Amino acid sequence: MGKHQKHTKLELRDNGNFAPNEVSFVGSKCGVISNLVAQISKKLARYKLAYFDASHNDTNTLKQLETFTFHHKGTVNLELNSTINKFNQRVQFSQYDFVFINGNHYQGAKQILILDNQKEASVLKKLKNLSNIQFVIKLTDDAKYFDFLETHNPQIKNLICYQIDEVDKITKHIDNLIKEKIASVQGLVLAGGKSTRMGTDKGTLDFFGKNQRDVAIELLQKNLLKTFLSVRSEQEIAIENKITDAFLGLGPFGAICSAFQQNPNVAWLVLATDLPFVTNEVIEKLLKHRNPSKIATTIKGKNKEFPEPLITIWEPKSYTILLNYLAQGYSCPRKVLINSDVEIIEIDDDLVRNINTPEDFNEAKKELNS
Repeated sequence: MGKHQKHTKLELRDNGNFAPNEVSFVGSKCGVISNLVAQISKKLARYKLAYFDASHNDTNTLKQLETFTFHHKGTVNLELNSTINKFNQRVQFSQYDFVFINGNHYQGAKQILILDNQKEASVLKKLKNLSNIQFVIKLTDDAKYFDFLETHNPQIKNLICYQIDEVDKITKHIDNLIKEKIASVQGLVLAGGKSTRMGTDKGTLDFFGKNQRDVAIELLQKNLLKTFLSVRSEQEIAIENKITDAFLGLGPFGAICSAFQQNPNVAWLVLATDLPFVTNEVIEKLLKHRNPSKIATTIKGKNKEFPEPLITIWEPKSYTILLNYLAQGYSCPRKVLINSDVEIIEIDDDLVRNINTPEDFNEAKKELNS
């Protein structure tokens, strides 16, 4: 008999120690590290970045009151009682494209080694943390590779090595580390709706001589996306790539969360089957203007007030946000888009028309066939 498993085996989010994409600087003083991080961050302002450090203040005491001071421009000062725990930090850092870590205090999944002749003993102490060095930086021209580094990593001298003042080159290298981790996009065609107003399954509507769900799948596959059909468990649809709702009774919101539960490491381009006016150009435009630093890239009709959550690329970082809304009792994906940092692409209103009733269908079919 196999080992009894108490918990469902879920697909894990691809994380480092504290964040989806992180690097720790090891081998020099805290001031050198924080100064370098500040210079690099200025040049990478298009990304969401964070710096993870330890306080150097000895007189810290537990707060009776945790304070949150918000500035209207969008900065906040926090004074919290909080201990480091990788699960909490991964939630906290889930929205960042890249997290820099002061390696004097915490260990990153990837490392950048700074060669500083004064710090031989310190680097020796952290040798076991140097498991995935990306590149090396020399603090001074005469900075040397300590003997134990070559014993530990025989390839170390083959790694790219920069001088500390080559900030542009270091920044470009980090930019590439960020780009490497941008999630691939998969397609999700929503065909699990109850279609109460239509009176018949909207996925089976025939505008173009075949089921609309097949038209939608082909549209996404034409853009080289591996595409899945989102269905309810009672729907008998014979198709290999399908995702059955795991979040029940939540409509499209549940379908998006179910896709992320199955694979939290890709971005999902979601397309509903009741949008027959969406063309290949719309999908191409959405993919071209995708901004992975935001939680989503979404389509909005030029004269419409709100974006269309069902023609949207939802990034992996949106899953945490979606679950936060669910915890508050909200299951409207549009509410999430309206209240979050998203990339909006405007197109003609006519392309974003929902077909909900038999009258809508007849009218749309006439238009599309003319």
